[in-house]
Amino acid sequence: MILWGEEKRQVDPGFFCRKVVEGVSQPVWLVSDTRRVSDIQWFREAYGAVTQTVRVVALEQSRRQRGWVFTPGVDDGESECGLDNFGDFDWVVENHGDEQRLEEQLEDLVKFVRTRL
Repeated sequence: MILWGEEKRQVDPGFFCRKVVEGVSQPVWLVSDTRRVSDIQWFREAYGAVTQTVRVVALEQSRRQRGWVFTPGVDDGESECGLDNFGDFDWVVENHGDEQRLEEQLEDLVKFVRTRL
């Protein structure tokens, strides 16, 4: 599946992004699974200044406590690491296990989205 997706992206970097929005109009889009810089670039080119990027981060220790186990060839691939050095996110949500802090961050994000409706 990953190889098939990579082949599609090599021919047309916006292939999957266009599929998501095809035939639908929304005042706010929450795209939960952009994985590459080309995905973000596509949305910024298509939607301009209304595009907001959100990065969710968690310490490896927190991820392991939730059952995550590093899988070579998957967890170090572009589909998992393509945005690790992007650095130009509008929002960074820290999900290290502090539920109150997570809730506060998500409340801020929801408030922002509501201003755009």
